[in-house]
Amino acid sequence: MIDYEQFCRIKQFREQGLNPAQISDRMGLDSRTVRKWMNRPGFQQRLPCCRPSKLDPYKEEIVRMVERYPFTAVQIYQKIKEQGFEGGYTIVKEYVRRIRPRKQAAYLTLRFAPGECAQVDWGSYKSIAVGNTTRRLSFFVMVLCYCRMMYVEFTVSQTMEHFLGCHQRALEFFGGVPEKIMVDNLKSAVLKRVTGQEPVFNPRYLDFAGHYGFRIVPCGVRKGNEKGRVENAVGYIKKNFLAGLDPGDFKVINPAARQWLETIANVRVHGVTKKKPVDMFPEEAKTLAPLPALAYDTATVSQVRASKQFRVTLDTNRYSVPAEYAGMRLTMKAYSDRICLYHDNKLIARHVRCYDRHQDIEDPDHPKALLARKRKARDQKLIMRFLALSPCAEQYYHGLKERRLNQLHHIRKIVALSEIYDDRQVSRALEDACEFKAFSSEYIINLLEQRNREVQEPGALHLTRNEDMLDLTIAQPDIAEYDRRCSHE
Repeated sequence: MIDYEQFCRIKQFREQGLNPAQISDRMGLDSRTVRKWMNRPGFQQRLPCCRPSKLDPYKEEIVRMVERYPFTAVQIYQKIKEQGFEGGYTIVKEYVRRIRPRKQAAYLTLRFAPGECAQVDWGSYKSIAVGNTTRRLSFFVMVLCYCRMMYVEFTVSQTMEHFLGCHQRALEFFGGVPEKIMVDNLKSAVLKRVTGQEPVFNPRYLDFAGHYGFRIVPCGVRKGNEKGRVENAVGYIKKNFLAGLDPGDFKVINPAARQWLETIANVRVHGVTKKKPVDMFPEEAKTLAPLPALAYDTATVSQVRASKQFRVTLDTNRYSVPAEYAGMRLTMKAYSDRICLYHDNKLIARHVRCYDRHQDIEDPDHPKALLARKRKARDQKLIMRFLALSPCAEQYYHGLKERRLNQLHHIRKIVALSEIYDDRQVSRALEDACEFKAFSSEYIINLLEQRNREVQEPGALHLTRNEDMLDLTIAQPDIAEYDRRCSHE
């Protein structure tokens, strides 16, 4: 036995053209039960199986009123009260709600001419690893309403620079601009929407639309069905592309999505048009307005101040600028893929945008000026120490310079000698070197070593043999041999 609510649903499904098997699947009833009640003209109230209710004598009358007239629960309560009903309003309201057939919303099918409209929306998915952190994966979708050609791009943010950048790349993908673009009431597009009043558009999005020449059409409040094409595309992407996908690295997902568009999404037979979007696209492409000669600057612009460590911060990450701009106010342009920094409209730094967190990104060229200044200051300090060693130190320095020697190399070695030898000794060595024009640190080193080398005094001769061993007999040489040699010559 079924109740009246189930009976009403069976009648409703029958009016929609469903057969008994389809109705039984939807309602979880036996098909024979459905077939029996489908052919009955009215509902036979089943006997109560529990304690009687004050409403029981009036239920059949209530059913007739619900079937014949669009009475509200309040009206029905008033009518049966006139007939003697002594119960409360709540029991009547609950019974009417249970037996009244539910009305299903009906929507018109929107039709568009080629080039008339595109629809855009954001979709969200799981988190994805980016460096040492994780980010929420988002994807931007634009669909041409006539041919259903689709563009999708994955991001890890939905900020304005991403929203406009995705728009720009989508229009470049299609090779033209439709007359209007339908958007939901997200803050990137619509700042304020009140029923019966004109929407307040985001100024950046309005400026972008003016640059490309399309009209913004926001959906009605809680009327997401008005952009059903892109809503369906978002669901299709989740089911067909993202389901079971484990990209691991964010860098690989957009190339994979582009291949999916080319090999699956835009070459499939669409369920509504019964044609492939790629086959219908040439007809719509001819009606799209041409892209402007200059692309719109999609950056989010802000004023920042470089730190003493010549760094600026964006989303917890620090980016370097040339060291000479430390402490200065700069202009930052943040794009979805890069950041650019300017001083007085001059580009001074450019970095690939990092979506990891708490990272320090430095251009190797940026600290060079600071290192050069530090090196120069260190060299100046070294020269001053050298000149203080002796009155003739300046003359010696010029001598090194005239001979095109590496002055700093020699000066550094001579200054180091002052840590080993007395200042007077080093000064005297410099004076002597100047006198002999011996300009080299090696000469100073040798001079100091020689003057400080300890010479031992001669000691007594100790013999290791007996004294008789010193009595030597030397044979008289034969002079005649020399005479013979001389006579031969």
